Amino acid sequence: MIDQVEVNQQLMFDGESDEKQFLTFMMHDEEYGMDILAVQEIRGWEPVTTIPNSPNFVRGAMNLRGTIVPIIDLRMRFGISAIEYGPLTVVIVVSVQIKDQQKIMGLVVDAVSDVYSIAEEKAKDVPDFQDSDNAYFVHGLVNVGQKMVVLLNLEKVLDLSDKSGLKG
Repeated sequence: MIDQVEVNQQLMFDGESDEKQFLTFMMHDEEYGMDILAVQEIRGWEPVTTIPNSPNFVRGAMNLRGTIVPIIDLRMRFGISAIEYGPLTVVIVVSVQIKDQQKIMGLVVDAVSDVYSIAEEKAKDVPDFQDSDNAYFVHGLVNVGQKMVVLLNLEKVLDLSDKSGLKG
């Protein structure tokens, strides 16, 4: 059964026409965002079928209306300590174009947070940290009110064939 999630839309800037909407979610007390156009649905956590010999961040696969969807734990993908899944844990099912192929994948996150309209030019580049694999996954950083949101590059996060930035 699909969990219905209501999100509060907040316009953070002056209604600029080049704003995009980002679904934000929580992991390790940090807020992350992804382009809402990539999101197909949000589901509550449910057990998945394990895939042998897969990277540790691939939790398994689920059958979503006839489509086999790999499930990736973003905490593990980013090298963040694992936690036990709880009632707020969700799977965000996304569809992303990766190397001329449309991929559908599920991302396990701690909780869904909000939807923001953000002008992409407001996003700041990630500080240059040497040997930082996680910066590879980040599109930019943006201030939303008093907090900072990490905007993800889903194509890089979900490209499992690309070994750069790979955790696990």
